[in-house]
Amino acid sequence: MSTQTINTEAQWFAIQTYSNQEAKAKRYLDKFIPIEEMEDYIFEVLMPAETVTDVKAGKKTQKTRKFYPGYVFIKMHLFDDQGKILQKPWYFVRGTQGVINFVGGDRPVALKKDEIERIINQVKEAEGKEVPSVRFNLGEEVKITDGPFMNLTGSIDEVDADRGKLKVSVSIFGRQTPVELEFWQIERVTES
Repeated sequence: MSTQTINTEAQWFAIQTYSNQEAKAKRYLDKFIPIEEMEDYIFEVLMPAETVTDVKAGKKTQKTRKFYPGYVFIKMHLFDDQGKILQKPWYFVRGTQGVINFVGGDRPVALKKDEIERIINQVKEAEGKEVPSVRFNLGEEVKITDGPFMNLTGSIDEVDADRGKLKVSVSIFGRQTPVELEFWQIERVTES
C-alpha cells in the first residue's frame, strides 16, 4: 500500500489525443472512472465543442466542432503533497484509448486558472447555440434556400452571430427589401 497523500486541490491538465479521438477518449474516461475506482482522483473530463449547423441540398444538418482538436482537459489529482506523480491516475489516463500523453510529457504542468476559466466560459457560451459552419460577411451575395423568399438572391446587410440571424436585401418587385433570415436559410452564391 502506498503512503502517498494526495495534493489537496484538484488541477486541470491538457491531454493530447490522436486525431479525431477526443470524443472516444472522453467517453472511455467517463465510463471507466467509476469502474476503475478513480473517483478520488479524476473529477471532470472536458472536450470543448460547439454545435455547427450546415445546409446541403436544402437539408439542415448538425455536427460537433471541437474548439481544441487533438485535446481533452481533465480536472484531477495528479501529484501527491510532495509533488510526486500519483501512479494510479497517471497510468489510467495514459492507458486510455486514443490518448497520446499529458501535455508536458513526463512532467505535466497544470493549466493556469485564467486559461481553464476561458475554456469553460467558451463552452458555456456555446451551450444551446447553433453556429453556422460557414461565416458570412457584410455585402456578400447569398441565395435564400428556405422560406417564402426561396431562390431569391441578395446581399448581406447585417450579421447577428449571437442570434444566428442576418438581414439580406433582396429585390422584390424592383425594390430592395431587407429580409431577416436564419443562417441555415441561405447559402453563398458560387461564381461559375
